[in-house]
Amino acid sequence: MVIGVLQLQLSIPESNSLKDKRSVLKGALERTRNRFNVSVAETGLNDRWRSAEVAIVAVGNSTEHVHSVCSKVLEFYQSQPWFVVTDCSTQIL
Repeated sequence: MVIGVLQLQLSIPESNSLKDKRSVLKGALERTRNRFNVSVAETGLNDRWRSAEVAIVAVGNSTEHVHSVCSKVLEFYQSQPWFVVTDCSTQIL
């Protein structure tokens, strides 16, 4: 069993309140779950309305597959117009 953890730091420049942030993140997290079959959650910066920390976890039977899923998720987040990926890290366990 191979586990991949992708941690993202996001900037949400158009957000003017925590409500705006939650609206943007809720949709992105749902799309991530449905499209890539991964677990995803906001893991930090909960009280900042223009920043978020998100963790995505993928499980598979090969390192190549898990790495591929994490790469595709990162590309998905980088292509979104509502936020900017300011930092990312990937761990394969």
